[in-house]
Amino acid sequence: MGGGMEANKNRWVEEWGASRENLELNFRWTRRNFALVGIFGIAIPVLVYKGIVKEFILIPGYGKKREGEDETAEQLHMQDEDAGRPYRKFWLSGRPS
Repeated sequence: MGGGMEANKNRWVEEWGASRENLELNFRWTRRNFALVGIFGIAIPVLVYKGIVKEFILIPGYGKKREGEDETAEQLHMQDEDAGRPYRKFWLSGRPS
């Protein structure tokens, strides 16, 4: 019942698998590896973060000030400025506009 169906091992596949299992033992820092980690591990995430944060403008003192409150700050969308419409208000303190 199903005899004689043993798998033939491929030497190159087995070598590749062994090198993948022992990658941390064979890894060496080179200029190229260091540059790749710098670009994909640090630079691109920082640029993405800066692009997301740049979407919002924080203007201290903008908007109405209630009695007994310190400086107010609103978060405004740059999309409003780009579209030429009045700013929408997004309060940082969680109070309604």
